[in-house]
Amino acid sequence: MKHILKVFAVIFLVSCSSKVEVDKTTFGIVIHGGAGTILKENMSEEMEKAYRDKLTEAIAVGHAILKAGGTSQDAVEQTIHVMENSPLFNSGKGAVLTADESIALDASFMDGKTLDAGAIAGVKHVKNPISAAIKVMNSSPHVMLSGAGADRFAAEEGLDTVPESYFITERRFNALKRVKAREANKQTALTTSEMQYYRNQRIGTVGCVALDLNGNLAAGTSTGGMTNKKWDRIGDAPIIGAGTYANNASCGVSATGWGEFFIRSVVAHDIAALVEYKNLSVVEASKQVMQKVKDLGGDGGVVVLDSKGNVAMEFNTSGMYRAHMNSAGAIDVKIYKNE
Repeated sequence: MKHILKVFAVIFLVSCSSKVEVDKTTFGIVIHGGAGTILKENMSEEMEKAYRDKLTEAIAVGHAILKAGGTSQDAVEQTIHVMENSPLFNSGKGAVLTADESIALDASFMDGKTLDAGAIAGVKHVKNPISAAIKVMNSSPHVMLSGAGADRFAAEEGLDTVPESYFITERRFNALKRVKAREANKQTALTTSEMQYYRNQRIGTVGCVALDLNGNLAAGTSTGGMTNKKWDRIGDAPIIGAGTYANNASCGVSATGWGEFFIRSVVAHDIAALVEYKNLSVVEASKQVMQKVKDLGGDGGVVVLDSKGNVAMEFNTSGMYRAHMNSAGAIDVKIYKNE
């Protein structure tokens, strides 16, 4: 009897060890810079190059960290910094403006190993909101902080703070004026190009999912929200399970799009649940969930990475700024639907 018990004990230990075994050669990273009505005929060669170059720069930063053995947290944070510091995206520098011509930045982060998470909403002075979200996770007993309290927390933690004017660009100010003018004159019928323009005032959110050499996933998302937003509106980006989710048992997800629909669909967690409980691939899970969003009337996209390095970049719009790099260093940078 003792011999049989010993055999079962050995089998149990072997099976347990095999479950935690990690492929020390696999890592990867995927990013997005917003999804929407992004059409090649509406994009100048110079602007298209600018977006492709910045996406390439951003993902290369995170890939280098991962290749050197760095953590998925560091890769996500530093990659998103590149996009937050660029006026091309609706995140950090160049974020869209609220109805009262101010800034309100949101961000979230989640660690796939521990399921720890942090988020901030409605901050006005944190230069890199993704770092504030990570600080909330690591240096507070909370998951989400908002408004002036979140700004104060970030300053107390020594993060870079800037005046609101740092974030405001002429491009975003003009966009706000245009949206307000339209709001004041709703009787005029919209042309197709005008409709596309107003829909695109929701895009530009940035996000990143990374898998490090220790097999740990992390995901982060950062945004300025929606042009002309009122009443301290908060979208999906800072909400864990809606705009961001990471779990080593399934995958990491960062979303972009019409936040109200992503919140109602709990998009990021729904994808992870389909991967974990129904054994769907990240591509299959992403397609299913994005179809649910579309059926509700919403649009946008997701980037997803699982613990084996499999990637999905799924969206139900005409384009999404996106890029992926695997452990071999192969890079894939795309903008339009049919690339």
